[in-house]
Order: sequence, then structure tokens, then C-alpha cells
Amino acid sequence: MTDWAQVRVAGFEVPDDRPVGELVAELTGMLRSPDPMVRDKQAYSVLATWIGRGVLPAQQLRALGDEMVPRFGDSEIQARTFAPLVLDAIVSAGVYEPSWVPPYERWYVAEDDLRGYDVKLGWLHAVAHGADLLGTLGLHSAVEPVQMLRLGIGRLLTPTDYVFRDMEDDRLGYALAATLTRRELADSDVVEWLDPALRAFSNPPVEGIAPEVTNTIRTLRALYVFVDHGVRVPASAADVTQIPQGDAVKTKIAEVLRVVTPYYL
Repeated sequence: MTDWAQVRVAGFEVPDDRPVGELVAELTGMLRSPDPMVRDKQAYSVLATWIGRGVLPAQQLRALGDEMVPRFGDSEIQARTFAPLVLDAIVSAGVYEPSWVPPYERWYVAEDDLRGYDVKLGWLHAVAHGADLLGTLGLHSAVEPVQMLRLGIGRLLTPTDYVFRDMEDDRLGYALAATLTRRELADSDVVEWLDPALRAFSNPPVEGIAPEVTNTIRTLRALYVFVDHGVRVPASAADVTQIPQGDAVKTKIAEVLRVVTPYYL
């Protein structure tokens, strides 16, 4: 078995004592580990680095993506939430399969364990990790951007007991902003995906504000800032990209928020 901690210390150089395929198979198994050091600091960090450096050929990336998709239905939360991170790295590296998208979409709106950080399991971050993939798909030419916008608002409005606390709102807000930079979006597309929130907020619950409403408000506030100031696409880019129909998006967000917080806008 490879000493993955040493691989990390050595700058993620590929060990030369075993075939790369065997190394990747070991790493993908480690991605299911409940130990955050094994899963996050070793398996994911090595895989993501190798994918980014082009170590794995397209055929191997495609096979790895196919292996990640069934994990959206895994019984272990950490296996489910690290699958979108690996797919995000793969798609960002230029390998994309349409068959990966529907299982991801079904998982993202249905996942009910939204914990960000767990003392024993470490980072789980279903919303944030799913948002990273949403943003990457939202920028992909083979994916309809409005499809990702609707997925984002669907995730936000799905009933939950969890109130975001680990910057999930910023991660999803960024993903939505990146998707909104797609110039082929029609004028109606950039605003109509927010209509479900407008309808939901127009019928407030009798017993206080539901967590999903709070989560949606926070995310839309983050999105407003991105739209107002521009967004770096990708996040590491030096230049800022402006949202083409930014004024219309801001007006719609303000309309949605005004229903719940009339004193705010």
C-alpha cells in the first residue's frame, strides 16, 4: 500500500513502483473513508492534483467519472458528498459525459444530510460540494445553463432542518453567478428561475421562518453581490466577468427578498 501522506509531502509526485491505474483504484476506495485525513487530505487532494496536472488520460478520467456516479446513492454521506468534487475536477479537466448529470441532479435536490463540518467525519459539505459541480456544469457548453439555475433554486427551496453555517450560501451563490455569465441565456431565463422562490416566500409559514427560506435569502444576498461586482470565472482567474443582464437579475433578486424583508430593500 502506498504511503499517501508521503506522496502529499513530496508535492504529489506519482509513485513509480505501481501502475497508475492501481494507484487510482486505491485512492477511489479511500474516498469512502470516514477518516477525514484519509479521505480529504490524502485521497481527494492527490486525485484532484493529478487530474489538474493531466496525469490521468481522458479514458481513465471517463472511467473514474463513471465510478463516481453510483456513489450519489451510497449509504455513507462522505461517499456521496465527495463524488461531485471528483466529477468537478474531471469536467474542469475537459472530460464530460451527459449521463453523469441526471444522477447528480437527483442527488443534489434530494440529499437530506446537509452538515458542513462534522467533528468525527470532517468536511461533508453536500451543498457546497454540489455547488462546485453546479457552477462547472453551468459554464459547460454542453449543458443548458437554465437547467443549472433551476437546480440551484430547487436545492435551496427543498425543506430541511439545517441552516447554512459553513459558507454554503457563498459557494452556491458563486456557482449561480458563474452560470449567469453564459451569454446565450435569454432575458427571461436570467430571472424566471427565481419565480419558485417568489411563490414560496409569498406564502409564509405560520410558525416562523423555515430553514430553507433562511438559506435561500442568504444565498440570494451573496448572489446579488456577485452580480453587482462581477465574478471571477474560474474562481482563480485574474479578470472579473460581468453578468450580461446584471441589472435585470438584481431587480428580480430584490423583488424576491422584499417579500420577506421589506425593510431591507
